[in-house]
Amino acid sequence: MLDFFRNLDRRWIFLLMGLSVAVPILLQWQFPETPSALSQAVFDEVEALNEGDRVLFAFDFDPGSEGELGPMATSWVRHCCEKKLKMYFMSLWPVGQQMITDNIKRVIEADFPHLVYGEDYVNLGYKAGNEGVIKVIISDLRQLYTTDAEGTATDNIPMMEGIDSIKKMDLLVNISAGYPGTKEWVQFAVTRYPDDIRMVAGCTGVQAPLLYPYIPEQLPGLLAAIKGAAEYEKLVMDKYGGENPDAKYFEGKRRMGPQLVAHMLMILLIIVGNIIFFVDRKRGKRS
Repeated sequence: MLDFFRNLDRRWIFLLMGLSVAVPILLQWQFPETPSALSQAVFDEVEALNEGDRVLFAFDFDPGSEGELGPMATSWVRHCCEKKLKMYFMSLWPVGQQMITDNIKRVIEADFPHLVYGEDYVNLGYKAGNEGVIKVIISDLRQLYTTDAEGTATDNIPMMEGIDSIKKMDLLVNISAGYPGTKEWVQFAVTRYPDDIRMVAGCTGVQAPLLYPYIPEQLPGLLAAIKGAAEYEKLVMDKYGGENPDAKYFEGKRRMGPQLVAHMLMILLIIVGNIIFFVDRKRGKRS
């Protein structure tokens, strides 16, 4: 048996990996999710807000990272809509504005049409400058945001009345795919004004290890990659999903299926490879 695995053509491994991804997608396999402490903390931060409280969404990602971050953005907006919070959208990424527009159409316009633009939510759009934008809007938001994404003067938008700084927000939600993103928001906003700015975030898997040192002081909660998105989906939909929730609110869970199966295959191959290595070494063969 060991000789069979030792001499196995690598093309069979490629085929197995392909099937481990394709089959769960085709059969729509979904597995139970148990929310982690970090996902629960994110949920609790939003739950603690009261109707009418202000949430600033910073969509700092693009279509390339939508697979990981799109589902958590969808769940976050759904959660805020259910809580009847005021939502302010912005982005430090050029195509982040597209992500904002897509999310507004997918969640707010589709499922919460009673919400009024300018009174319940506003899209401030993209501003160039990376962390320079954060440094400005932390003290003078109106200096950069004189209009919204459509060119309407912010002075004419009801929910912008009295908003001259992001310190007026009750919660900052950053969804980050890299630079500029969560790290910059933490360094130039939360760290400078820890008593005025409360923040939670979601990020890609490769970015998560860089952000763990900020937990729990600067970041009480963090959603890491598609796993974090799936866990947050469960928390939101268990409370607000109703009897027949739309499948779009389970995208994270659906995408976890092929990832889980592929990871299990990788672990199995690693175990088999190590068994072969130690058996060969015990027999005095060269590895």
